[in-house]
Amino acid sequence: MKKIIYSVLLAASIFAFAGCNKTNKAKSSNAVEALKTRGVFVLGLDDSFPPLGYRNDDNEIVGYDIDLAKEVAKRLGVEFKAQPIDWGAKEMELETGKIDCIWNGFTITDERKDALSMTDAYLNNDQMFVVRADSGIKKLSGLKGKVIGIQSGSSAQEALDSKADFKASLKNVVSFKDNITALNDLDIGGVDAVLMDSVVANYAIAANNKPFVLVDESLSPEEYGIGFRKTEPELRDEVWSILKEMKADGTVAAIGQKWFGKDISVIQ
Repeated sequence: MKKIIYSVLLAASIFAFAGCNKTNKAKSSNAVEALKTRGVFVLGLDDSFPPLGYRNDDNEIVGYDIDLAKEVAKRLGVEFKAQPIDWGAKEMELETGKIDCIWNGFTITDERKDALSMTDAYLNNDQMFVVRADSGIKKLSGLKGKVIGIQSGSSAQEALDSKADFKASLKNVVSFKDNITALNDLDIGGVDAVLMDSVVANYAIAANNKPFVLVDESLSPEEYGIGFRKTEPELRDEVWSILKEMKADGTVAAIGQKWFGKDISVIQ
C-alpha cells in the first residue's frame, strides 16, 4: 500500500512540475503579445543620467536611450512610457512588473546575465574618475588617500568593489543618490573625485562648462545592455531585432548624431 501511495504522489508531483513548466513557457512565449495587448512599453530608468535619460528644462524625460526606445515602441505598435525608478531597487521594480525593462546605461555583468534576460551590448563605456581641473590628479595612483563620490547601486560601485586593493587605498567613499548630486559635491570640494560612466561624464563636462576633467586611466571597461525579466527572453529578442533593423536603416546613426555628434553604437 505504501508503495502504491508513493507512486501516486510521485506521479502527481511530476505532472504538477510539468504543468508549471508548461505555464512558464507559455507565459514567456506570450510576452510580446501581452505587451501589445497592454499597448504600452514601460522603460525603467534613472531620470538623472544625461545624455542617456534625464529631465530637460521643461521637465520632460529625454535622451539617447529614450529616443531609441521610443522608436522601438513605435515599431512594436505600442505607446512608450519612461518610468523613473529607484536605481538601487531596479531589479525589484522589474520583477514586480512595474516596468518592462531596465534601459538606461545598464551595464552587462555575469550576475545580471544570470538573473535577467540581457541583450547584447549596444554601447561601450568605461568607469572613470572625474576630478577638478586644478586637482593635479592625472592617474589612478593620484587618488590614494582621497575621498571618492559614487552613485549608490550603480555599476561604478560594483566596479570599485571589484578592485579591493585600490578601494582600500582610498580615504573614504561617499554614496549619492545620483551622479549630478555627486558632481555638485565635487564642485564645492566635498569629494576629491567622482567615479562614473565615461559616456555620462564627458557629456556633463561639455554641457555644464564645469572645471572638471577625466583622470587618464579607466578603472573598468564596460558594455551597456537592456535587461528584461528572465521569463521573457522572447520580448528581449524582439526588441533587439528591432534595434538591429534600426541600425541597418540608419535610425540608430541619426539618433547618435543628435546626442553625440556621431554614431557610437556597437549594435551588430
